[in-house]
Amino acid sequence: MKICQVERPLVATNRIALMEHKHLQVVIDGSAKLVAVDAVGAKPGDWVICVGSSAAREAAGSKGYPSDLTIVGIIDHWPPEGAGDDTTAPTEDSAGDTAAGDAASGPGDQTGGAG
Repeated sequence: MKICQVERPLVATNRIALMEHKHLQVVIDGSAKLVAVDAVGAKPGDWVICVGSSAAREAAGSKGYPSDLTIVGIIDHWPPEGAGDDTTAPTEDSAGDTAAGDAASGPGDQTGGAG
């Protein structure tokens, strides 16, 4: 598996029949730009997990699919190069409120009020 960043979609309307209408993305792997089949709906800027070889064909839909790189997951949090290990840490503003919510709390979790 590889960690890559999605650069942009790639549109190729004239394809062989085996390629069906799968979405393609240009991904960056170090300094190399590669084309990957997008099996998960990634967007430009997303950090993704890619698989290659026979795993890429299987993930794209069948062992006969002509792919050697397929996006199989979108990474929730990934530090940029040179950043610390944790980019999800909350930061405080001048009022003492945190900019990021508690990771264990869901959108409906609130303190106070009727229960």
